[in-house]
Amino acid sequence: MRWVLPEYIQDVLPAEARKLESLRRRLLDAYHLRGFQLVTPPLLEYLESLLTGAGEDLKLRTLKLVDQISGRTMGVRADMTPQVARIDAHLLNREGVSRLCYCGSVLHALPASLTASREPLQLGAEIYGHEGLEADIEVVRLLADSLGIAGVAASRIDLGHMGLFRALARGAALTAEREAALFDLLQTKDSPSLAEFLVDVPERYRNALLALPRLYGDRSVLETARGILPAEPEVLRALDELSRLADALADLPVSFDLADLRGYHYHSGMVLAAYAEGVSGAIALGGRYDRIGENFGRGRPATGFSLDLRMLARGVGDTGTPGAILAPFDGGRTLQTEIERLRAAGEVVVASLPGHDGTWGEAGCDRQLVQRDGEWVVMSLQGEK
Repeated sequence: MRWVLPEYIQDVLPAEARKLESLRRRLLDAYHLRGFQLVTPPLLEYLESLLTGAGEDLKLRTLKLVDQISGRTMGVRADMTPQVARIDAHLLNREGVSRLCYCGSVLHALPASLTASREPLQLGAEIYGHEGLEADIEVVRLLADSLGIAGVAASRIDLGHMGLFRALARGAALTAEREAALFDLLQTKDSPSLAEFLVDVPERYRNALLALPRLYGDRSVLETARGILPAEPEVLRALDELSRLADALADLPVSFDLADLRGYHYHSGMVLAAYAEGVSGAIALGGRYDRIGENFGRGRPATGFSLDLRMLARGVGDTGTPGAILAPFDGGRTLQTEIERLRAAGEVVVASLPGHDGTWGEAGCDRQLVQRDGEWVVMSLQGEK
């Protein structure tokens, strides 16, 4: 059939669209009150801009096409973070802190999972220009607040640190290709394959890397890690930062997973993945990515998170759609005044176009405006399907 959509691409129908728009407005309004400024990057960019440096992780997820004007290869954005980094580094060019937020569709060449959309509605918030943990703490709290605003409580927020992986991989003297393969194995937590892969690595680093997939749980994991991992400056610095985050975020459901290091080319410090009841997989991802702006001229400190608003909406209970009021198409000035009053009070009022009696229930109408003794009153609507 010619009107069938591509796989993992879906229309958004009225009930879901209303829920998504309500979430978008509430979250962006909350970010605005915290000083985050909204930016809207373009859907398309030249491919080298989308994939330069920190964007290399996105290469396989990015759909490519040829620009008929310039003849250059373009890409449809698969993630808005590199674009926002470009805006901060190249366009805003601020000396101080920038708090930026965004919301828009991205497109993936392949779905992230069997239940994922290839067109996520990505919403995120990022802080540029502050390298201290204060910004990381603010980002994690904003994420927890975001889930609370949506009515989806975080079941856990896993924290890790890219500095651990980088220090251990450097100590193991791995080539760039082997380092990337090691990273993939750690994400799957495939211990037998990991042991086979590390068979020729010096014992000190082999044992440390084999231990990473087992180092997850509450903050006691950090002390366990201190006894297992090499006491090198970068390792100790990463564990110290995670300990400080544990102290500052003790009121949140924070846990630690030292092998969960999503965003290999993106991240330089703390990484996070948030989970919620009723939602499959991580509902939000983020962390620190201090080098993301280097290829745009300014490698500013940066930290943030993003989530798929469609995934978040699936975890939000259905509050129902408020019924609409059906009004006569033409009832004079007094009718128009009453319609304006009702709409100002937040009611949905639908004009009854002629010739469609019996069908207005499809449009969500459950009440009607009728005139009684010269006054317009709202009554129940009967006989509509």
